[in-house]
Amino acid sequence: MKKPLIISIAAVSGGGKTTVIQLLNNELANSIALFFDNYDFEGPDNLIEWAHQGGDYNEWKLSPLINDLRIILDNKDTQNDYILLDYPFAYLNKEMNEFIDLTIFIDTPLDVAMARRILRDFNYSSAEEIRLDMQSYLSGAREAYLAMLNSVKPNSDVIIDGTQGRNELVESIKQQITNHLKVTH
Repeated sequence: MKKPLIISIAAVSGGGKTTVIQLLNNELANSIALFFDNYDFEGPDNLIEWAHQGGDYNEWKLSPLINDLRIILDNKDTQNDYILLDYPFAYLNKEMNEFIDLTIFIDTPLDVAMARRILRDFNYSSAEEIRLDMQSYLSGAREAYLAMLNSVKPNSDVIIDGTQGRNELVESIKQQITNHLKVTH
């Protein structure tokens, strides 16, 4: 049995990773997707403070995700060609390094990501709720996003322009997967 290609896709919140992974999962034969936000991990209580202190990605205990990966990899009945991870850390968490074959960072400008996040998360919210979120962004969350750009982005194998449309992003990533397979096989 061949091992599936495990592809990690990262972006800041609103960067497009979840949407792209859902679309990729529909287009790639024999693929399965795992989403970081579907898990409850032990990790830093305050992300802004964590980022200010240097953001040690090994503080995150990723056992639930790792356990699911192992189950998928050990399942002899199902052969997956691809495992897609909506996973924000690239190679920065030592526990996950042994699993990941290719990391892709969707580089989305923070203003575009914020606009997407507001459209996604605040559809039925009041102006006051949106204002409070913007206050949080300006009082520290932006710095946490910048920390991610300064650490995860340079630790990714491939950087994709996040201002592209969904379909263009998916095609760009599929091309990167093809290129990776040509080099490794």
